Amino acid sequence: MKKVVILNAAKFNFDGKLDFTELEKTAEVVRYDTSTPDEILKRSEGADVIITKELPLPEELIRKLPESIKLICEAGTGYNNINLPAAKERNIAVCNVPGYSTGAVAQLAVSFMLSLSSSLAQQQIMISQNRFENFTKFLQVPHHEIQGKTLGVIGAGAIGRQVIRVASALDMKIFYYDVNPGTFDEGNIKYAPIDTLLRESDFVTLHCPLNEKTKYLMDMNKFRLMKKTSYIINTSRGALIKESDLIEALKQGFIAGAALDVQEIEPPAIENPLFEMVNVIMTPHIGWQTLESRQRLVEQLTDNIRFFLDGKPVNVVS
Repeated sequence: MKKVVILNAAKFNFDGKLDFTELEKTAEVVRYDTSTPDEILKRSEGADVIITKELPLPEELIRKLPESIKLICEAGTGYNNINLPAAKERNIAVCNVPGYSTGAVAQLAVSFMLSLSSSLAQQQIMISQNRFENFTKFLQVPHHEIQGKTLGVIGAGAIGRQVIRVASALDMKIFYYDVNPGTFDEGNIKYAPIDTLLRESDFVTLHCPLNEKTKYLMDMNKFRLMKKTSYIINTSRGALIKESDLIEALKQGFIAGAALDVQEIEPPAIENPLFEMVNVIMTPHIGWQTLESRQRLVEQLTDNIRFFLDGKPVNVVS
């Protein structure tokens, strides 16, 4: 029976609620909650497959992996943590799990939009500060309808398209931008160059991978294009936004606010100015972490490994 080693299971099974039964029928499975670089090499000995979740596997580490390793499974969609050229050099296949959290991440992005439009976070902050003006006077914070507003979606992959479907049902006008846009313009959904999208949108949500072309996609020049009343939402990868520029743009009032499930450095330093801003919502990269999406992740990991062991690899990114 082939051996599979999960190197940092606690990253996605942090509550111990996931069911690995089907994976354990497929191979001998050894699970570790966390692994240091030195432990990765030792724990990989004799394994055919290793599973990681956002665990850095740089060039020098991959070159030292045991000869037995034939497949690295990234337990997620993004795989920028794995040095693909080094894996190719070692003839180690790399696969990911696309689509397991599409609905969950889209749900969070839309939740951010709804919260920002009604200043829900600001109202809760006021209550925590024993400020009850919203209850005793006229409403003290902005409150807007989503209907009729313009949403700009940057990245029209599976998650971006799911956000578009929900936003369309909410009667929003939608612009989308993607390097490979395809053709799904219809009714209130239109393709637009990124600069046009930024100028016209009331909300801008990011749904693209992090790579050399997209790192710091949103910088000060881009924030200056946006409306002063608009919001930026990021549930994708933190470094799509140059954080220092975002902080300055918020301070200068170039945009109205931000909702960030991801940050340039995770976890962010506790002294990060974004934590102190009342017009910013911060969550700790939870978009993919619903129980349903994490169980789906385990199921799709199992399928990836089964297909690979049968000589019919799927979702290979290397």
